[in-house]
Amino acid sequence: MFQFARIKLTLWYLLIIMTISMAFSAIIFDFTTREVHRFASAQRHRIQELLELDEFFFSNRPRKMPLIIEIDDEELITEVQKRTLISLGIVNGIIFVLAGGLSYFLAGKTLQPIQEMVDEQNRFISDASHELKTPLTSLKTAFEVFLRDKNPQLTDSKELIQESLIDVNKLQYLSEALLTLAQFQQPSEKHTFSRLNLNINITSTIKKIGPLAKTKRIAIKINLNDLYVTADQYKLSEVWIILLDNAIKYSPEKSTIIITAKKSGNCAEIRVSDQGIGISQKDLPHIFDRFYRADSARSHQKGNGFGLGLAIAKKIVEQHRGTITVTSNEEKGSTFIVKLPLLKK
Repeated sequence: MFQFARIKLTLWYLLIIMTISMAFSAIIFDFTTREVHRFASAQRHRIQELLELDEFFFSNRPRKMPLIIEIDDEELITEVQKRTLISLGIVNGIIFVLAGGLSYFLAGKTLQPIQEMVDEQNRFISDASHELKTPLTSLKTAFEVFLRDKNPQLTDSKELIQESLIDVNKLQYLSEALLTLAQFQQPSEKHTFSRLNLNINITSTIKKIGPLAKTKRIAIKINLNDLYVTADQYKLSEVWIILLDNAIKYSPEKSTIIITAKKSGNCAEIRVSDQGIGISQKDLPHIFDRFYRADSARSHQKGNGFGLGLAIAKKIVEQHRGTITVTSNEEKGSTFIVKLPLLKK
């Protein structure tokens, strides 16, 4: 489909270019013909005057020279027109070849963002369908097994409901995450950016996620300077929640998570460091890809996410004209580094 659209757009480009070229060629041909006629007429008039002067001063014999000149003029005009048409034909042929290649190249450049967007949407649909299929299949299987039991017990019913709720919660989280990602595909999305103190924003986020850390007796230490940025406080809080949730999820009990915020050039640099399972070097380049989960996360007992959190975090940070990177050592921990432009005073 992309190749067909590219060829079609190439033909349109070529049609436009050749129409303009042919129009200019027609103008040039007409102008050249007019100039030749004007030049021939001027020369004929000049020679006629010279002949009249010659006859007046030297002789009274009549001459037929004007007739001969008129015949030569017609031959000259025809020859000039012929040569002009040949030259214009060659030039238009060269333009046709060059314009064809250039049009094909430009058509590819024009359609490339559209092709990438379509491919991204197709991958999004494919990935989302795959992720939705797992909990739905689990629910279907559980219900089918339960219905086959002719004498179901109350305890079995409660267990089925509990397992179903887990799958429903997964579906709810997945649908919300997918909707969040879909919002970033809307260029017209309005942002509510305002002056924001990162210290206050991060501290309030830690209070929300603190109970989760306490269940694993994980200490969260902070070293935050008062840094101001222009941001959406709710979306930025979501970034810290995602990073802290991952740090808690993949860290052992009684470990420590350290959050620092300092000035780095014209940016605020926020670091979230943990003592967790770490990320392998082969997984690091893909860690922010949608639906991507590192092998260490897949094998972890409580790593039951969908691989959407970091993708959302990256989108939010980029929306704030910032960057997010990660450094990690397996079995030693990871450090996520977020850089945001500081508010200009």
